[in-house]
Amino acid sequence: MEKTTSIFTPVLIVGCLIIMVSFAVRASFGVFQIPIAEEFGWLRSEFSLAIAIQNLAWGIGQPIFGAMAEKIGDRRAIIIGSVVYAVGLVLSANSVSPIEHQTYAWLVGFGIAGTGFGVILAVVGRASTAENRSMSLAIATAAGSAGQVFGAPVAEWLLGFLSWQATFLVFAGAIMAMLLTLPLMRAPAMASKAELEESLSQILGKALRDPTFTFIFIGFFSCGYQLAFITAHFPAFVTELCGPILAGGVLHNIGITTTSALGAVAISLIGLANIAGTLLAGWAGKRYSKKYLLAAIYTGRTVIAALFILLPITPVSVILFSIGMGALWLATVPLTSGLVAHIYGLRYMGTLYGIVFFSHQLGSFMGVWLGGRMYDAYGDYTAVWWIGVAVGAFSALIHLPIREKRLPGLVTS
Repeated sequence: MEKTTSIFTPVLIVGCLIIMVSFAVRASFGVFQIPIAEEFGWLRSEFSLAIAIQNLAWGIGQPIFGAMAEKIGDRRAIIIGSVVYAVGLVLSANSVSPIEHQTYAWLVGFGIAGTGFGVILAVVGRASTAENRSMSLAIATAAGSAGQVFGAPVAEWLLGFLSWQATFLVFAGAIMAMLLTLPLMRAPAMASKAELEESLSQILGKALRDPTFTFIFIGFFSCGYQLAFITAHFPAFVTELCGPILAGGVLHNIGITTTSALGAVAISLIGLANIAGTLLAGWAGKRYSKKYLLAAIYTGRTVIAALFILLPITPVSVILFSIGMGALWLATVPLTSGLVAHIYGLRYMGTLYGIVFFSHQLGSFMGVWLGGRMYDAYGDYTAVWWIGVAVGAFSALIHLPIREKRLPGLVTS
């Protein structure tokens, strides 16, 4: 299939739908934290560990599914990922102990990897022209934010008349239903198996010896830490801190009458704001240095998180924080993936970006796990917030020495 000059190819449209559904489910898990913990009397850290394992499995699975897509084809990799995702949700719905949740979280995490950025962005990148690639990657990333817009509120709505177990089963059905769109995803032809076997180790070797690749890898850690901590713990954080002051006022008058609803709305607002932020990042990535844009995004996150925790936390500050942080939420993804494609080429973008994304998921694991652990130890999330501020500042700095020059001899368009 030849590349078209139109940015809205069938590959991009289907990729957006898959990421949207996958991320809608993923973004909703924080809503389940209190209902599940209260039903079984678990510590906060026990359910948090399940979500942390899920993020770690996502990180481990990302380069595996990226390489799988390059070997057996994108659609087959997505089918495998979807089935694993749905099975993990079904088994989780029938689990009654922390160990069971934590075990099945591995399946859910691998399923997210098979339906997430590593596979989808690679195929979208190959199906795009060099001129449209930055914006195509941004649109696909923004689709994940669109899923986040409705994922948490839909989970909150379903929990109003279904058990959390039944809600998990509904989500498993949605994951499988999205496979109906796959026949439309006809990506450009892959390299032959002989070519893949011949050059993968060479390109990996070049990347792993390149300090720039190391800087990109390390810098992505804080993105995962901040995003996963907020997704998993922010609804509970809001529920506990804003309860005494939510009654009455403007938010109450527009229908936000409970703190659990405020938590779900906050996650939704983050996703909504990030649609605009990610598209802006894609537009800017075509025109300006990606490393400086990434440094600016991490700086902005650091400032917003520090101000939020320093100032009095109210329902209004929660809304403002959600909009501000949301504008920078996934804006790093099209820039980071675009940087990998620009420097190291398109042929193994899925594998190379998957390796970089593993750092993101190590951060995710730490953010979610530390959130639950420190809450149980100290009764609040303050220390976890400040760790997020520190790693965000570090990521802003470590992007500055990146060299945005293409390695010689690689396919970059």
